[in-house]
Order: sequence, then C-alpha cells, then structure tokens
Amino acid sequence: MSTPVIQTEAGRDGWEAIVSDPSSAVITTDFDGVLAPLVEDPSRSRPVEGSLDALARLARSVQQVAIVTGRPALVATELSGVSGHPGLGGLVVLGHYGLERWEAATGKVTSEPVPPGVETARQRLPELLREVGVPDAFIEDKDSSLAVHTRRLDDPTGALERLRAPLTALAAETALRLEPGNLVLELRPPGIDKGVALRALIESTGARSILYAGDDLGDLAAFRAIQEQRDAAGLHAVLLATRSSNATELIEAADVVVDDPSGVVTVLTALSDAISAR
Repeated sequence: MSTPVIQTEAGRDGWEAIVSDPSSAVITTDFDGVLAPLVEDPSRSRPVEGSLDALARLARSVQQVAIVTGRPALVATELSGVSGHPGLGGLVVLGHYGLERWEAATGKVTSEPVPPGVETARQRLPELLREVGVPDAFIEDKDSSLAVHTRRLDDPTGALERLRAPLTALAAETALRLEPGNLVLELRPPGIDKGVALRALIESTGARSILYAGDDLGDLAAFRAIQEQRDAAGLHAVLLATRSSNATELIEAADVVVDDPSGVVTVLTALSDAISAR
C-alpha cells in the first residue's frame, strides 16, 4: 500500500520517524467520527470495519496504542468492542478527555474526582432547555460532563445558537467550561481536554513520535498540544483529520486529511505496511 498524501514537511518527518523507530511511537485516535462513523444516536456508534484490526496490527510494533475520547471510558470500551480484541491487550482508553483511564491489561478504570458543578448543571439542564424552547435537545450524561446535542432537532443549527448564551451562563455559574462541537455544546470541568490528556500520555511513555487522528473541534486541543511538543521538545508527529464533522480549523491544521473513518483505516494500514517493510 502506498504512503498517503501528507500535506506538510512536518507530517512527512513524523511519518518517517514512526516508521524508522516504531518502538518509541504512540498511535492515538478519537473514537466518534474517526474510528466510528457519526450517528444521530450516540449509543449506536460502532467502529468501521477494519479499524480495530488496523490498530491491533500497529500495536505489534509501536510502544502504545490509545483511544482518546470525550466518552466515559467504559462506554467507549463497550461501543468500540476493544475489550478482548486479539492484539489490543496493551490498549489504553483515555475517557472523559483524560479524567478516566481504562487499561485492557487489567480491565479496570481509574479516574479523577468529578467537580460538584457537574451535578448542579445536571439538575438545572432540563429546566433550562424548556425555558429556551428546545426541550427535545438530547442531553448526553457522561458522568463527569454533560453534552447537549441538537442533531436530532428540526433546526439543529438554530437550536444550537439559542442554547449558546444560556449554556455559557450556566457554565460560568457552575465553574465549568462550555466546549463547542459538531451540533453539540458540552459542559466540562476546567483544565480537562484532549491536549492535557495527550501531554500526560507523551510524558508517561517517553514517546518520541506520535500519530493522532481526530475529527471535531474538541480535537484541536490535542493538535495544539502536539504542535507545542513539536516546537519545544522536538516531537515528531502526524496530525490526521477526517472530514466527518467538517471542522475547518482542524482540517486546516492537519498533515493528512481523509473523508471518513474508512480513510483512517487506509492510513493506519499504510503505516503498518511501511513499518513491516523496513
């Protein structure tokens, strides 16, 4: 399989670094929109064919394979089907943007305490949605954060805009952060994002190279953290974006862009082929 189109010199350097020294590389991906197609009902999300096999093949050569997601770690583990998958015995799932860590080797989750503002927001949200006039917006309760989705509504974009100001106010009152996504607004504890999670992963593994794949605005923090490590610490990296969420800023910052999760499988397979050919 040929090398995918890598748009930047830094991305080409990152690809070569992973291929030439996979034992010091980590492969990290988001779940929704990257390993799994986006669906209206988050509980029906499933990985695209070949995605787990591609990760498992890479896991034979690289130092660490990890999924980094806003989902609770156990939910992502269940939906993805990674538990017990052959070749993924060393997989790590960083859930809740790094608040939780699930390790395939033990099957256990470790987590940081959830701030009290999340419970306050949980109690207030249903009434707030009724007051704003979007009572049917879907609240995804992630235990340590709360995501309000408008994708199922007749006017999802308009509903999202009506919610933005009141949810911003609620976030301020409860000492949470409001994070936008693809037809979703999420109330999240401060100081928690995928960038923080990735910096900790890079530090704990001592990785010298990394591939990260994302699709949404929540992945920008991961891209920025990796770019900072590129500039300050000489980290080699490949930033891979899908067009699943049409996140223009993320796509423009990527080294490699694919249309959907099937494209991610193609890139991961090409990477493992290149490693095997060395």
